[in-house]
Amino acid sequence: MAMMNDGDQDEFALNNEINMTPFIDVMLVLLIIFMVAAPLSTVSVPLELPGAKAQAHTLDQNQLILSLDKDLQLFLGDQAVSHSELAAALNAASQHNPDKIVFIRADEQVDYGNLMATLNTLRDIGYLNVSLVGEEDLN
Repeated sequence: MAMMNDGDQDEFALNNEINMTPFIDVMLVLLIIFMVAAPLSTVSVPLELPGAKAQAHTLDQNQLILSLDKDLQLFLGDQAVSHSELAAALNAASQHNPDKIVFIRADEQVDYGNLMATLNTLRDIGYLNVSLVGEEDLN
């Protein structure tokens, strides 16, 4: 059996352990940066959102176009539909295909809460593919 005593150790022996101190320091600095930056990246300011400029598309008559006027009356195409009859009217127009896109046109005087209520009604009856339609802004 061979034994090493302190005088036999090599002065320049390899150290095969990773020095974790710099790694931990970097991780703590990154943690502090993310803790400071995360609250700054949330949106908490109420805004009036402007209209978006998008390329104009034409809507065909065979597409599902749901309109909401300023009096909160719903129209599927050109036919007036009540909120309670909306599910039956959409199912009839789409041949019971809830994967079809529903294009929503809403008057600018309709408040956000009423528009969200209409979107929630669509979600409840199974129509999840929704596209919002707006006027083309030429400015």
